[in-house]
Amino acid sequence: MHFSEMFSIFFAALIINNIILMRFMGLCSFLGVSDKMKPSIGMSLAVAFVMIMSTAVTWPLYNYILIPFHLEFLRTISFILVIVSLVQAVEIFMKKNAPVLYGALGIYLPLITANCAILAVTFLNTDHNYDFLRSLIHTLGVAGGYSIAIILLTAIRLRLNFAPVPRLIRGYPLIFFTAALMSLAFMGFTGLFGIH
Repeated sequence: MHFSEMFSIFFAALIINNIILMRFMGLCSFLGVSDKMKPSIGMSLAVAFVMIMSTAVTWPLYNYILIPFHLEFLRTISFILVIVSLVQAVEIFMKKNAPVLYGALGIYLPLITANCAILAVTFLNTDHNYDFLRSLIHTLGVAGGYSIAIILLTAIRLRLNFAPVPRLIRGYPLIFFTAALMSLAFMGFTGLFGIH
Protein backbone atom coordinates (compact mmCIF):
# COMPACT_ATOMS: atom_id res chain seq x y z
CA MET A 1 0.00 0.00 0.00
CA HIS A 2 1.35 3.40 -0.98
CA PHE A 3 1.72 6.25 1.49
CA SER A 4 -0.68 8.37 -0.57
CA GLU A 5 -3.43 5.76 -0.21
CA MET A 6 -2.83 5.47 3.54
CA PHE A 7 -2.96 9.27 3.82
CA SER A 8 -6.18 9.42 1.78
CA ILE A 9 -7.94 6.83 3.95
CA PHE A 10 -6.75 8.45 7.18
CA PHE A 11 -7.42 12.07 6.18
CA ALA A 12 -10.85 11.30 4.73
CA ALA A 13 -11.89 9.60 7.99
CA LEU A 14 -10.26 12.30 10.16
CA ILE A 15 -11.58 15.47 8.53
CA ILE A 16 -13.56 15.12 5.29
CA ASN A 17 -15.96 12.41 6.48
CA ASN A 18 -15.69 13.28 10.19
CA ILE A 19 -17.86 10.78 12.03
CA ILE A 20 -19.54 13.45 14.19
CA LEU A 21 -19.61 16.62 12.12
CA MET A 22 -20.21 15.10 8.68
CA ARG A 23 -21.88 11.74 9.37
CA PHE A 24 -23.72 12.91 12.56
CA MET A 25 -22.97 9.77 14.59
CA GLY A 26 -21.91 9.69 18.23
CA LEU A 27 -23.78 12.89 19.01
CA CYS A 28 -24.92 11.85 22.51
CA SER A 29 -21.42 11.85 23.97
CA PHE A 30 -20.40 14.80 21.72
CA LEU A 31 -23.05 17.01 23.30
CA GLY A 32 -23.19 15.41 26.75
CA VAL A 33 -19.53 15.22 27.81
CA SER A 34 -18.16 18.37 26.15
CA ASP A 35 -18.66 20.76 29.09
CA LYS A 36 -15.24 20.09 30.67
CA MET A 37 -11.91 19.27 29.07
CA LYS A 38 -10.80 16.33 31.23
CA PRO A 39 -13.92 14.19 30.66
CA SER A 40 -13.80 15.07 26.94
CA ILE A 41 -10.24 13.82 26.60
CA GLY A 42 -11.05 10.75 28.70
CA MET A 43 -14.09 9.96 26.56
CA SER A 44 -12.04 10.45 23.39
CA LEU A 45 -9.38 8.02 24.61
CA ALA A 46 -11.98 5.47 25.73
CA VAL A 47 -13.88 5.66 22.41
CA ALA A 48 -10.63 5.46 20.43
CA PHE A 49 -9.54 2.39 22.38
CA VAL A 50 -12.89 0.64 21.91
CA MET A 51 -12.97 1.56 18.19
CA ILE A 52 -9.49 0.21 17.52
CA MET A 53 -10.06 -2.96 19.53
CA SER A 54 -13.46 -3.47 17.88
CA THR A 55 -11.87 -3.27 14.45
CA ALA A 56 -9.07 -5.62 15.49
CA VAL A 57 -11.65 -8.21 16.62
CA THR A 58 -14.51 -7.72 14.15
CA TRP A 59 -12.40 -7.72 10.96
CA PRO A 60 -11.07 -11.30 11.42
CA LEU A 61 -14.44 -12.38 12.84
CA TYR A 62 -16.20 -11.17 9.70
CA ASN A 63 -13.62 -12.29 7.13
CA TYR A 64 -12.56 -15.64 8.64
CA ILE A 65 -15.78 -16.86 10.29
CA LEU A 66 -18.92 -15.09 9.05
CA ILE A 67 -18.07 -14.99 5.33
CA PRO A 68 -16.67 -18.55 4.94
CA PHE A 69 -19.69 -20.03 6.73
CA HIS A 70 -22.17 -17.73 4.93
CA LEU A 71 -23.22 -16.12 8.21
CA GLU A 72 -23.01 -12.51 7.06
CA PHE A 73 -26.55 -11.93 8.33
CA LEU A 74 -25.15 -12.25 11.87
CA ARG A 75 -22.82 -9.27 11.32
CA THR A 76 -24.82 -6.75 13.35
CA ILE A 77 -25.44 -8.92 16.42
CA SER A 78 -21.90 -10.32 16.50
CA PHE A 79 -20.34 -6.85 16.16
CA ILE A 80 -22.59 -5.51 18.94
CA LEU A 81 -21.55 -8.38 21.23
CA VAL A 82 -17.88 -7.61 20.60
CA ILE A 83 -18.38 -3.90 21.32
CA VAL A 84 -20.39 -4.53 24.50
CA SER A 85 -17.70 -6.88 25.80
CA LEU A 86 -14.95 -4.35 25.10
CA VAL A 87 -16.85 -1.51 26.77
CA GLN A 88 -17.36 -3.65 29.86
CA ALA A 89 -13.63 -4.36 29.96
CA VAL A 90 -12.81 -0.64 29.66
CA GLU A 91 -15.33 0.21 32.39
CA ILE A 92 -13.89 -2.35 34.80
CA PHE A 93 -10.34 -1.17 34.05
CA MET A 94 -11.18 2.53 34.55
CA LYS A 95 -13.19 1.87 37.72
CA LYS A 96 -10.19 0.15 39.27
CA ASN A 97 -7.30 2.23 37.88
CA ALA A 98 -8.78 5.70 37.17
CA PRO A 99 -11.69 6.24 39.60
CA VAL A 100 -11.68 10.04 39.21
CA LEU A 101 -12.05 9.82 35.43
CA TYR A 102 -14.55 7.00 35.87
CA GLY A 103 -16.65 9.23 38.12
CA ALA A 104 -16.30 12.21 35.78
CA LEU A 105 -17.54 10.23 32.78
CA GLY A 106 -20.51 8.97 34.79
CA ILE A 107 -23.33 7.57 32.69
CA TYR A 108 -21.52 8.34 29.42
CA LEU A 109 -18.99 5.54 29.84
CA PRO A 110 -21.62 2.75 29.64
CA LEU A 111 -23.21 4.74 26.82
CA ILE A 112 -20.17 3.94 24.67
CA THR A 113 -21.97 0.64 24.24
CA ALA A 114 -24.74 2.48 22.44
CA ASN A 115 -22.40 4.85 20.62
CA CYS A 116 -23.36 4.33 17.02
CA ALA A 117 -20.00 5.73 15.86
CA ILE A 118 -18.24 2.60 17.08
CA LEU A 119 -20.64 0.23 15.34
CA ALA A 120 -20.55 2.45 12.25
CA VAL A 121 -16.78 2.24 11.90
CA THR A 122 -16.89 -1.56 11.94
CA PHE A 123 -19.62 -1.52 9.27
CA LEU A 124 -17.75 1.02 7.14
CA ASN A 125 -14.61 -1.15 7.23
CA THR A 126 -16.52 -4.17 5.91
CA ASP A 127 -18.62 -2.15 3.44
CA HIS A 128 -15.50 -0.60 1.90
CA ASN A 129 -13.86 -4.07 1.71
CA TYR A 130 -10.76 -2.77 3.46
CA ASP A 131 -8.08 -5.29 4.35
CA PHE A 132 -6.90 -5.44 7.96
CA LEU A 133 -4.26 -2.68 7.67
CA ARG A 134 -6.59 -0.33 5.77
CA SER A 135 -9.31 -1.01 8.37
CA LEU A 136 -6.95 -0.03 11.20
CA ILE A 137 -5.85 3.14 9.39
CA HIS A 138 -9.46 4.07 8.70
CA THR A 139 -10.37 3.41 12.34
CA LEU A 140 -7.47 5.56 13.56
CA GLY A 141 -8.75 8.38 11.35
CA VAL A 142 -12.31 8.02 12.63
CA ALA A 143 -11.11 7.95 16.26
CA GLY A 144 -8.95 11.01 15.66
CA GLY A 145 -11.85 12.81 14.01
CA TYR A 146 -14.11 11.98 16.96
CA SER A 147 -11.48 13.36 19.36
CA ILE A 148 -10.95 16.54 17.32
CA ALA A 149 -14.68 17.27 17.19
CA ILE A 150 -15.38 16.71 20.89
CA ILE A 151 -12.28 18.60 22.09
CA LEU A 152 -12.99 21.53 19.75
CA LEU A 153 -16.58 21.79 21.02
CA THR A 154 -15.34 21.62 24.62
CA ALA A 155 -12.86 24.45 24.02
CA ILE A 156 -15.58 26.59 22.42
CA ARG A 157 -18.05 25.86 25.23
CA LEU A 158 -15.49 26.85 27.86
CA ARG A 159 -14.99 30.18 26.07
CA LEU A 160 -18.72 30.71 25.66
CA ASN A 161 -19.18 30.48 29.44
CA PHE A 162 -17.66 33.99 29.63
CA ALA A 163 -19.31 35.42 26.51
CA PRO A 164 -22.18 37.92 26.70
CA VAL A 165 -24.82 35.59 25.28
CA PRO A 166 -28.55 36.45 25.43
CA ARG A 167 -30.35 34.38 28.07
CA LEU A 168 -32.76 33.11 25.44
CA ILE A 169 -30.15 30.91 23.75
CA ARG A 170 -27.95 29.96 26.74
CA GLY A 171 -27.46 26.27 27.39
CA TYR A 172 -28.31 23.62 24.84
CA PRO A 173 -29.66 25.97 22.13
CA LEU A 174 -26.26 27.67 22.01
CA ILE A 175 -24.50 24.28 21.97
CA PHE A 176 -26.63 23.16 19.02
CA PHE A 177 -25.91 26.42 17.15
CA THR A 178 -22.20 25.95 17.81
CA ALA A 179 -22.25 22.31 16.66
CA ALA A 180 -24.12 23.32 13.50
CA LEU A 181 -21.55 26.01 12.71
CA MET A 182 -18.73 23.51 13.29
CA SER A 183 -20.40 21.11 10.87
CA LEU A 184 -20.70 23.86 8.25
CA ALA A 185 -17.02 24.67 8.71
CA PHE A 186 -16.05 21.02 8.19
CA MET A 187 -18.14 20.91 4.99
CA GLY A 188 -15.57 23.33 3.61
CA PHE A 189 -13.02 20.50 3.63
CA THR A 190 -15.08 18.43 1.17
CA GLY A 191 -12.94 17.47 -1.80
CA LEU A 192 -9.73 18.83 -0.24
CA PHE A 193 -6.68 17.24 -1.97
CA GLY A 194 -9.18 15.46 -4.25
CA ILE A 195 -10.16 13.12 -1.40
CA HIS A 196 -13.80 12.09 -0.96
